[in-house]
Amino acid sequence: MYTQFYGFSERPFDISPDPRFLFLTRSHRESLASMIYGVKERKGFISITGEVGTGKTVLIYALLRNLDEKVRIIHLSHTSITFEELLKIIFLKLSLPVVESEKPILLHQLHGHLLRRSRLGENIALVIDEAQNLSKEVMEEIRMLSNTETATAKLLQVLLVGQPELEVKLNSDALRQLKQRIGIRRRIKPLNREECAEYMEHRLRLVGSTCGEVFTRDAVSLIYEYTKGIPRSINILCDNAFLIGFSTEQKRITAGVVREVMADMDGEWEQEPEAPAVAAPHDRRRKMELLDKWLMLLRSKTGRTG
Repeated sequence: MYTQFYGFSERPFDISPDPRFLFLTRSHRESLASMIYGVKERKGFISITGEVGTGKTVLIYALLRNLDEKVRIIHLSHTSITFEELLKIIFLKLSLPVVESEKPILLHQLHGHLLRRSRLGENIALVIDEAQNLSKEVMEEIRMLSNTETATAKLLQVLLVGQPELEVKLNSDALRQLKQRIGIRRRIKPLNREECAEYMEHRLRLVGSTCGEVFTRDAVSLIYEYTKGIPRSINILCDNAFLIGFSTEQKRITAGVVREVMADMDGEWEQEPEAPAVAAPHDRRRKMELLDKWLMLLRSKTGRTG
């Protein structure tokens, strides 16, 4: 929609976890390095936590790109499951037939497979995204997977990735044995003010632009204040700002445009008397005319009439 207007090769602030756009702050770099190290060195349990939208999932995809072919990843993101269901998913991902459904038999079969793979020099890692949604009972049973080991190495690496609620669970008395087995724990932090500007610059350069070309300094500052340095929130705010900028034919996104997006998003941000903080009536009419024009063009290209 707006990419051609701003001269972008693609949308710079898409919310999909594309590792091409990964921006590594210190905490992101430390977390990714710990994930890679923990899996390669067979450290067993690893915990990575962070607030919603701080980039946990994109780090998982970056991890996948940094492991060699001898590492087999089982990536799980739907976590409202029983332990038996988890075992069957592991079997499915490893292309193992489920001959018996009894848990002890499944665990025995899995241990045998992991041991054979290890003797061949292979490494298997279970990466559980949204791990905070696992019940304490399932998490305690996952601990039993750590028994799949030899005298010198863990046969299965378990990477728990989740929101701060995961830390709360791990610190509970019921999971103290699991907590003791976690060899690496890292927390991803939101961006600070400087990192927010660098993050925006990084993504814009990847699509052929710069922050100074399309954002005013006040707009960048306001984006940080509103999003509190959460990358996903920054992406959503910037994407919507470009949409409004395109609809009103503004080549640079001002603080006024950002405030308009903020008002549309939650209506709670106090408007300040800055022209053009809120578009005048004739500007809004112009915006609607341009949007109608764009919709007509889109429908003509797709063959849709309504």
